[in-house]
Amino acid sequence: MANYKQIFDAWEEGGVRGIVVGRMFFMKDSDITVPAFPQDPAVYVKLGLDTPESELRDVVKEKTLSGMLDDAKKRGWHIMVFNSGTTAQVQSLVNRYPQVDGVIIDGPGENHYELAFHHGGELFQTLEHERREWSEQGYDVARIENGIRHLRGQFHNLTPEKVRYHAEGGMLAGLNLFDFDEDALYWWRARQNRSRRSWQDARATLDRCDRYVELGGIPRITSWSSLTGQNYQQMPLYFDYIFPKHYYWHRGFDGLYGTVERWVRKFCEWNPSLSEADGFLLMKSLFGLELPGVTSLYDLEMGFPDAFFTQTVYNETKRALEAIRDINKAIFWVSTGRYPHAGDPMSARDLEGILRATQEAGAERFLFHPDPDPGPSEWSIISHICGTPWRQSPQGYWPPDARKPDEYLRDGDT
Repeated sequence: MANYKQIFDAWEEGGVRGIVVGRMFFMKDSDITVPAFPQDPAVYVKLGLDTPESELRDVVKEKTLSGMLDDAKKRGWHIMVFNSGTTAQVQSLVNRYPQVDGVIIDGPGENHYELAFHHGGELFQTLEHERREWSEQGYDVARIENGIRHLRGQFHNLTPEKVRYHAEGGMLAGLNLFDFDEDALYWWRARQNRSRRSWQDARATLDRCDRYVELGGIPRITSWSSLTGQNYQQMPLYFDYIFPKHYYWHRGFDGLYGTVERWVRKFCEWNPSLSEADGFLLMKSLFGLELPGVTSLYDLEMGFPDAFFTQTVYNETKRALEAIRDINKAIFWVSTGRYPHAGDPMSARDLEGILRATQEAGAERFLFHPDPDPGPSEWSIISHICGTPWRQSPQGYWPPDARKPDEYLRDGDT
């Protein structure tokens, strides 16, 4: 924040027209955080709630952040905050920072989509809060858990003959392959409805604020959306902006290559007679995913061929746009691994491939989620595509994740 004017000048020249800020806390020490805005007691009184206890504040940083948002607003930038909470919390946020247009929820209504237990969850796991929500929504929880047990058993009962006969036969053959019974379908519908109810609740929470607060959501890419319950055709009713996750890296969590790898390995672990090729065939049957140039797990180590961008990324983008049906609501959330996802870093070439394919599919905007700062090659790509290409100069803007060559000079060097 200390150098935001120079940074914003460079970003504006490079094509930036909006920012997302957050999460909403300041780092006081390496492991201590301070809220970036106070809870407004008057808001709680007005809503008939108990006034919260006062928290630590950093008034100096709050003032600097407010000045930064003022500067962004004067440039005509759209300002969203990566934050969610109760009506009182959101109202307190916009009272302190009236420059904010809206808030963004990460993974709204997301159900587990990893087959193996990974990053805190797995597909066939049910948590207490999920059972409670289903019960409150009128679902028979015992029937849901019976459907889960049945489907888990089928995922452990696959043979090469069964896979190779059914996997390429479309939806009806897929139902036979996994023997989706009535209870399993009942669970599937309950997952979808649980997601939609969470969107309704989020919109209702913001509608109780004393001014309109925009709502953004960051769902999984379309290939996973049927599994997570995030139906892109239903989301526009509740969200002002939908940020599909263009996450493709290997390893870590949330990246497409890494998730595919874990699913294929788990299929082969649960069903030792299956080959890796059978595992990839199952991914095609379940998700329609056929990664260009990938027929084995080792192929995932070879990086991303050009066809991955022109086919896979293009198709993910096209599906999202056709489902959302409002170009003004669609902003693709682009990241290239590393922090905070622990994935293999993707190259500048990969970033360019994602952005070009997204543009070719018809998208007009994206948000870049850096690690935590853009590097010089990344900023070169972004500024070249979106604005005036960045050129390094000793006194000019340098992306925060860059080291100027002079920093490596030793005493006496010239």
